[in-house]
This record gives sequence, C-alpha cells and structure tokens, in this order.
Amino acid sequence: MKVDLGDLNAFLAVARAGGFRDGARVSGSSASGLSEAVRRLEDQLGVRLLNRTTRSVALTEAGEGLLARLGPALTEVEAALDVVNGFRERPAGALRLNVPVSAARLILPSIVPGFLAAYPEVRLEVMTDESFVDVLAAGCDAGIRYDERLEPDMIAVPIGPRIQRFAAAASPAYLERHGRPKHPRDLLKHVCLRGRFASGAMPEWEFERGREVVKIEPTGPLIVRVGGATDLAVDAALSGCGIVYLFEDWLRPHLDRGALEPVLEPWWQSFSGPFLYYPGRRFVPAPLRAFVDFIKASTAPA
Repeated sequence: MKVDLGDLNAFLAVARAGGFRDGARVSGSSASGLSEAVRRLEDQLGVRLLNRTTRSVALTEAGEGLLARLGPALTEVEAALDVVNGFRERPAGALRLNVPVSAARLILPSIVPGFLAAYPEVRLEVMTDESFVDVLAAGCDAGIRYDERLEPDMIAVPIGPRIQRFAAAASPAYLERHGRPKHPRDLLKHVCLRGRFASGAMPEWEFERGREVVKIEPTGPLIVRVGGATDLAVDAALSGCGIVYLFEDWLRPHLDRGALEPVLEPWWQSFSGPFLYYPGRRFVPAPLRAFVDFIKASTAPA
C-alpha cells in the first residue's frame, strides 16, 4: 500500500495538536487542507483514525496505535533525509528541544544567543515540559533532563553547570517574625511554599549535612505547579509569605540583593547538573549535531 508521506504528516500534526485548527497553526497549513489529507489517509487505510465533533477531535484506538509508531518513524525519515544537510556549508532547518522550565530559565539563556548567532539558518523551537516524555514521540530532536531521568539507550551530553544545589530561602521580614530554623525539622513549624508536578506528586524537601540526610514534607498556604507557576512561589516568598525551596540559581539574584535570606544553607543538598539527551540512532540531524558540537566547544577547557 502506497501512502502519501504528506498525509501521514498531516495526521501527525492534527493528532499532536488535538485539533485541525491548532494543527494548521503549528504546521503552517490550512485546517481544510489537513482535514482533506486525514480523510484521504483514512480512505486508503480503510479505518477511522479520528473521531470528529464540532468542538473537538479525539484519536480512535487505531489512531492511537498509528500515532505511537508514526512519530518515531517519521522522525527517522527526517533524520535520514537530513544526511544531505550535512553537505551544506552551514547547517539549516529546525531543531526542537523538550526541556523543563528550569532549564529554559537557568541553562539555555547562556547558550541560545551564541548558538543562533553561529548558525543563523537553524530555527530553534523550545518546548517546556516537566514530565518525562519520549522526545521522538513528542516530535522533538532532543531534550534536557537530569541523570536520574535519562533512559539507558540515550546519548547524554553535559550541558550547563555540573553541580547545582537546592536552596531554601525566605524574606528577612518573615524570618524576623517567625524565627530562623536551625535544623530541617524546624521547617515543620514554619509556613512553607510547596510545588506540585503535573503528575500530582509533591516532591519532598531534602537536606543533607555530612552523612545525615533529612527529608520532610512541610505544609503551607500555597501550592504551585512546578515549572509554570514557580515564580509565583518566589514572589510570595519575597512578600514575606513563607519559605521557598528551589534551585539555588533561580533564587540567587534575590539572595545577592538581600531580598531573600538563605535558610539552613549548611544543609543545602548538591546534585549533578543536567544533560542534553537524544536517541542513539545512526542519523543525527545536522541542526542537532551543530548544537551538540556547540555545547561541547563551549564547555571544553580553555
């Protein structure tokens, strides 16, 4: 059976976007054109892939099965075709990264401007996601994650600082009113500003000094979605609402100017920095290869 690659891409765009209008906006096509392509594909396959209503589009079981296999397959096709790009004098094309908000805020700002200046024909698209996703199925070339969340068959390249710390902090006004904790367990008596992942999990606050590791689950009046609403917790801490626990680098500007005061600094726990990861496949798209080389060159010892 011969199926048009464009029709498969149209289905993929609609399925990922959750609708024809959003799929058209992302792919640069028209909604009517995508609708016709998907209908043509369904006719050729003899099975319905999408259930359509006037307000929504949902995958059928057959559509879900096709999507699960199609995303990685088309990515491989694009990578194979991209071999030709390697013969160009300068890499060109799209580079899609899936990263946590913390990486978009703390890691990429020191890398992206220089990379775009060095490779002006590369179009970089950055998508933030706090959940661990299959980068190929998500339509991305690579992602940024920490080592405990890397899959074993991925290639991992260090990116950003190699050692980071979690920090606890509060405004001086809050600490004057409520006192300064001496031990992590003292936080159980304080007002703490928590975060919750999209999965519903609320990470514990973990502290370490010497061989002693203390994990606590403090309470407080504010819980924010990790990533997208993290700045709200920081703003609340700046206003004296309670103690925040976050990447030290995220809080560092406020600590340096005295708007926030370190809490339990001798207990701040260190952890290894993030990695750029991508599938260990034979063909690496030229824009990704350029990005990897750029990162390696920028981190190489002088």
